[in-house]
Amino acid sequence: MSSDKYVERTYRKYMKALDLVSFQVKIQESDLYILAKKDLKKEAEKFLLFYRKQIEDYILEDPVFKLTLSPHRPKDNAPEIVQDMCFWSGKAGVGPMASVAGAIAEYVGKELLNYSDEVIVENGGDIFISTKKERKVAIFAGESPWSNKIGVLIPPNSTLGVCTSSGKVGPSLSFGVTDAVMIVSNSAVFSDALATAVGNMIKNEKDVELGIEFARKFPEVIQVVIVFDKHLGVWGNLELIKL
Repeated sequence: MSSDKYVERTYRKYMKALDLVSFQVKIQESDLYILAKKDLKKEAEKFLLFYRKQIEDYILEDPVFKLTLSPHRPKDNAPEIVQDMCFWSGKAGVGPMASVAGAIAEYVGKELLNYSDEVIVENGGDIFISTKKERKVAIFAGESPWSNKIGVLIPPNSTLGVCTSSGKVGPSLSFGVTDAVMIVSNSAVFSDALATAVGNMIKNEKDVELGIEFARKFPEVIQVVIVFDKHLGVWGNLELIKL
């Protein structure tokens, strides 16, 4: 699905919520870190397998879906998760697999909401969060001086997709060289795709403003944060906080 290269997720040591139970679910290259009101590892594994199989089976029917770096129209019989990936990646102007981590996080997370009224699913830096209380989400930006020093404040009673793309950290394909692009919207699928699209645009610090202007054109975008070395670009409705 994505790269088979395993990247040690050291940033997870910063992920804490004392009122929630944390657990990890790994199947092949999918590596989910989940927080919920109770341990739902068994349920999470079931849903992760289910949605991975839907995507993998569809790829056998439509190999271009996996390979293309451009927007792609799905077949009429495509499962909902595939249609969602194609729709939101098309809106962002990238290939559907640019949204796969966010899609898995969101679809597994929404299933787990049937067992816990608060769920956070992190999948390679892409987060589906449904929370009753205010939460802080840190921005991991590799070697940048901003890394884990700032974050966004998620308001209570929110269900959001908070996704981060990097040209320097992690196995995902990026044509840019940013330390981090964070996009927040109501869809983790869209946030993942758009974070990739914005990240691809940025080759130097002068492109940070260009990336901000591109992202803010989309009415779905609630927040964008771009980190390029010591340079920081921010736009949106959420509060940026020091950590």
